[in-house]
Amino acid sequence: MQQTRPEGEVYLMDKPLGWTSFQVVKKVKWMTKSKRVGHAGTLDPLATGLLVICTEKKTKTISEIQAEIKEYTGTIRFGETTPSCDKETPVDQTFPTEHIDRKKVEDALLKFTGNIRQTPPLHSAVKIDGQRAYKIARRGDTAELKEREIQIHSFELTRFEMPEIDFKVVCSKGTYIRSLARDLGTYLGSGAHLTALRRTRIGPYTIEKAWTIADLERMFPKPETSAV
Repeated sequence: MQQTRPEGEVYLMDKPLGWTSFQVVKKVKWMTKSKRVGHAGTLDPLATGLLVICTEKKTKTISEIQAEIKEYTGTIRFGETTPSCDKETPVDQTFPTEHIDRKKVEDALLKFTGNIRQTPPLHSAVKIDGQRAYKIARRGDTAELKEREIQIHSFELTRFEMPEIDFKVVCSKGTYIRSLARDLGTYLGSGAHLTALRRTRIGPYTIEKAWTIADLERMFPKPETSAV
């Protein structure tokens, strides 16, 4: 049976598809009986993978962990766009893809490597005048988000099977992979959106060492009531 320490722990969790990051934090807090719990970087409900969760005094290290480079794998679908730049919202426009070949994609990925400027999607947690952007989007309103500079350390094509590709990207804090998908589609004279995303690394922490929710439940005694 796992025991918590007063100074806190760093838990590596493999966030399931459909769960919010807050739900995983709440689950860890409930199972470990910790008083202070936080995570080092949000994952969207439609994303899976590494969520670093800190408890008690270890929560003081969250900002340091958030600053580490991230690694993701995922799938981008060309020829279709959505307002959220992923599968959260339905397709709103379609585009041709016949002109896109493997070399064009590989050349484009090089253009998106290094220091680049990126605008976050409106369906995001970025704050605009004190409001989360996704709340504005869900009301059907629009707002202008500011560009930001990010760093893409590497952007690799791992599968080419149009209209989809698989990729692996290593990037800085603040990178929106949905925006990368959107901008890549535009650059290639088409449209695109993200259909799958998995975070595999944050700095020295890797998905291979992460616990599933089932692992967490095995490591701790089951409380009497459910928190999720």
